[in-house]
Amino acid sequence: MHSGCECMNINENLATVARRMAELDIGAMPVCGDDNRLKGMVTDRDIVVKAVAQGKDPAQVKAGDILDGGTVWWVDPGTDVEEVLHEMAEHRIRRLPVLENEELVGIISQPDLAAKLPKDKIGELVETISGSSH
Repeated sequence: MHSGCECMNINENLATVARRMAELDIGAMPVCGDDNRLKGMVTDRDIVVKAVAQGKDPAQVKAGDILDGGTVWWVDPGTDVEEVLHEMAEHRIRRLPVLENEELVGIISQPDLAAKLPKDKIGELVETISGSSH
């Protein structure tokens, strides 16, 4: 898990989110509401597909505008590796926020999980999550 991650506010524009992602060298940024609770994740791909490719100015689009409003999948810090693997595979996601008492405390990424898996399960993980993810 990557601990100490930051959360951008839903009202922050995508240009600012993209700059911060570049500074941190990350491909996804958690987005929180005014209540500091996780509302979703914005990826670099989301910014390109949901804003730039549609001719929208990232400086004029808020992070909250491109969240799909669906379920935000997450785990708690005590979740075992097998359960994390199951959640990532079932929902075809490459990153899982880690919440403790409804507060974001970290993110588990596909490479984090692969580092904890036996060698025979790593290929399965990558194929399951990355094969046809969105």
